[in-house]
Amino acid sequence: MKDNSLYIIPARGGSKGIPRKNIKLLGGIPLIHYSIAVARQLADDAHIIVSTDDAEIAEVARQTGLPVEYMRPEHLATDTAGSREVIIDAMDYADAHGIKYDKVVLLQPTSPLRTVEDVEACLSLYSPDIDMVVSVVEASANPYYNCFEGNPKTGYLQVCKGDGQYTRRQDAPQVWEYNGAVYVINPKSLRDMPMGQFSRKVPCEMPRLRSVDLDTPMDWAIAEVVMAELTNKKK
Repeated sequence: MKDNSLYIIPARGGSKGIPRKNIKLLGGIPLIHYSIAVARQLADDAHIIVSTDDAEIAEVARQTGLPVEYMRPEHLATDTAGSREVIIDAMDYADAHGIKYDKVVLLQPTSPLRTVEDVEACLSLYSPDIDMVVSVVEASANPYYNCFEGNPKTGYLQVCKGDGQYTRRQDAPQVWEYNGAVYVINPKSLRDMPMGQFSRKVPCEMPRLRSVDLDTPMDWAIAEVVMAELTNKKK
C-alpha cells in the first residue's frame, strides 16, 4: 500500500552555486530523477508534486513518466522566497485538486544519495502530535568541544556551549545538523508557524556517506566519487 503523504520536490530554475543543478547529470542521470525515483516507490503519482518555475526542469521531470502539471508562481521562485511559502503553495494546489494527505514529505533534489529506506525511517518516527521529523547527521563540529565564539567583553575566544572542560570529543554531548535529505512535516504546524518555530522536532539519523548536500561544485565532485563507489559495491 502506498503512503498517504504529499511528496514535494522543490526545483527552482535559478540555482546559483551550481547553475542548472536540478537537471545537471550526476552519474549520467539528471539530478532531479533521483528524488522522483524515491518518491514514486513510496507514493502514487498524484501525491507527488514537483515544484518548479522552470519549463525545462518540468520537462526533464516528465521524462521519468511523472506528470508535472503544477508550476510554481514566479513570486515564489526568487532568491528570497521561503521554503514554507513554497510548500504551502503546493499544499494549496493539492487541496484544490482533492488530493488527500496527512503529512508532507519534502525531498530536496540536492540529496541524491538518500534512499527509500531513509525516507521510511523518517516516516516511522512521525506522529500527528509532533511538528516534524527531520533527517540529521552527526555534526562535524561540536559547540561543547571545538566551536568557539568571541567574548564581547574580553575579545577572547570562548567555547560556544558549556564550560570548556571537555578534553575528548567523545565525552561531549552529541550534536546534530540537518542534512537536507528528508523532512516529514505536520501540515497544520506548517500553516500555523514557520519551521524555525517548530518545538516538536524528532531527529532521524542518516550516515554521513549518504548525507551529501549539493550546494557547491566541490559537493558535486564528492557526490560523483561517492556514487561511483556505491555503484561499484553493488556489482
